[in-house]
Amino acid sequence: MKKNLIFSSVLGLAAAAAPAFAQQMIVGIDQKVWWDDEGKIVLSAPGRDAVAVVDIGDRLNPKLVGSLPLTNSVFGPPTNLAITPDGSLALVANSVDFAQEAGAWKFGPGNDIYVIDLKAHPPALLSTLKGGKQPSGMAINAAGNLALVANRGDNSVTVLSIKGKDVKVIDTVAVGESVSAVAFTPDGKRALAAKNVNNKAAVLDIDGEKVTYSKYDMLVGIFPYNIAITPNGKLGLTANNGASGSADGNIDTVGVIDLEANPPRLIDSVVVGDGPEGLAVSPTGEIAVAILLRGSNAKKSAFFYNRNGSVAVLKIDGKKVTKVGEVEVRGLPEGVVFSPDGKYLYVGNYMDDDVTILKVDGTTVTNTGKSFKLSGHPASMRGALP
Repeated sequence: MKKNLIFSSVLGLAAAAAPAFAQQMIVGIDQKVWWDDEGKIVLSAPGRDAVAVVDIGDRLNPKLVGSLPLTNSVFGPPTNLAITPDGSLALVANSVDFAQEAGAWKFGPGNDIYVIDLKAHPPALLSTLKGGKQPSGMAINAAGNLALVANRGDNSVTVLSIKGKDVKVIDTVAVGESVSAVAFTPDGKRALAAKNVNNKAAVLDIDGEKVTYSKYDMLVGIFPYNIAITPNGKLGLTANNGASGSADGNIDTVGVIDLEANPPRLIDSVVVGDGPEGLAVSPTGEIAVAILLRGSNAKKSAFFYNRNGSVAVLKIDGKKVTKVGEVEVRGLPEGVVFSPDGKYLYVGNYMDDDVTILKVDGTTVTNTGKSFKLSGHPASMRGALP
């Protein structure tokens, strides 16, 4: 699922303590899609989506500082957008396009990738690129010169070069099966791509701007929708949604991949709860979080319906990953962002049009009771971390 809303960070004296880019969080807002009390999708006319930028320099009091009227979608993992490590650019993929047919709104695969100048005042759209069919989860490498976009609609990964403000599509890598999300290793020499429909994670080899599908896949769990890699590059994590992008009342897992093994392999599966979709690793590497839908957009009479979703907290100790807690947030939580110091966590609640703010103390995560109101339904979120 996704959203479009972009928030640009303006730092003052705090810049002396941390680089300005580290205070940005972008959010995608999707105003076209809703679920009624029967759990059925309700579609409305496009034109009210946004991509914007939030300043989280004051951790408990985020500020919306910019907004761009750009179409995007909740259909897909909430990682359809990313910020370059230097905080100068944002990339946002629009997964689906809307059109009217016989008086009703329908949607089909999109292929737009927006390039946004975060240093402009206000943030400005620089260009719109054409990627693969139904571009979904994306990632930017730590060097800030290469981006990958997983294309669910044509079984490929789009490769983008980044040189200053010049972003170009330079290649498309066929991977044989639908891919929903992608993540770089810290050294930029490899990437993992989540093959959602076929329950695998694929390994991509990277040499400069050349990206190659190694044709090595691992079975990692049922419907791996999202993927992340720890800051030390030793582990990959997959959010195994289990029900094709929704909750269904059954227990789901996070897969743990040993990236130091040759070849990389699944070494554990951690039970987290129903419908993990959002996934992020703390910049400290101490914890990861899987965001659980818990049927919060399901039919209200369904046995697995819950008003709110939650955050499953996973402790990372070497190569052992353990669920150590769960914290309730609000309806249909999607995107998740750690503050750059790892001390706070922000979770976007689609059904409530807001962001829950949580405190992180080591491996303990608590709800601060504070939230940040948005202009619409948050479908995706990313911070300025690679």
